[in-house]
Amino acid sequence: MLISLQNEQVKQVVNLQRRKGREAARQFVVEGRRFLEEALKRGAEILKVFYCAQREQPEWGPLLAQLRKQEIPVIGINERILYKMSSTAEPQGILAVVRQPNYTWDDFKADEQTLLLIIDGVQDPGNLGTILRTALAAGVRQVCLTKGTVDLYNDKVLRSTMGTIFSLKILPNLSVQEIIAYCRQQNLKLVTADPEGEVLYGTEMLQLPLAIVVGNEGSGPSALFRASAQQCVKIPMDHDVESLNVAMAAGILLYEIVRQRDFCSEDFLK
Repeated sequence: MLISLQNEQVKQVVNLQRRKGREAARQFVVEGRRFLEEALKRGAEILKVFYCAQREQPEWGPLLAQLRKQEIPVIGINERILYKMSSTAEPQGILAVVRQPNYTWDDFKADEQTLLLIIDGVQDPGNLGTILRTALAAGVRQVCLTKGTVDLYNDKVLRSTMGTIFSLKILPNLSVQEIIAYCRQQNLKLVTADPEGEVLYGTEMLQLPLAIVVGNEGSGPSALFRASAQQCVKIPMDHDVESLNVAMAAGILLYEIVRQRDFCSEDFLK
């Protein structure tokens, strides 16, 4: 059991609670039983687990047994160290260090069924996490994040994903230019969500393969995405409402794609 706040493993976890530390180590921290169970289920590379026996619950038994079966180090800590390591005010008592996946463009697949989600400059951690969770539910598997988007491994982002981050291939910190170049190379139709676009429900343009851009909470997609888009769409709104929360808007757009793909096809209508 670790009992010293000066232990190097304690310092390592504390350092991973900062973006600079995460980027240097290419690791991040997940907290809580359910999140750790999702990491195991979805094949994340868990490096080590810390748990506080004083906080242990009966349902931890199968989880700890599975971790040990996979020969993942499970290290005991006291409550003082738990509070030092954790980013939450009232930690559950179990957390893990996970290796960040190192995806490249070569890991992305582009075919007639591709739906690429591009998140451009979204700043709120809860919004980013909710978008990622919604995207996976809507069938997205590949995501690009532009430079200026909130850190993917921010603890609030992670909690908002509810573990779905482990099932997505995500490329962070990309320039708009390289994303556009990839879309052109792979013949992906580029669609932006834009208040000046055509009404979403009045067109059947959302046919795969395509790449859809959702932009910053205040300014929307960048000017270069707008200039390069082959189609711009908007969500109709009544009562002089100017805009929707970006995570809500992303969900509407993605599920309209699902609707057109799965329920408006000729095969479905026969």
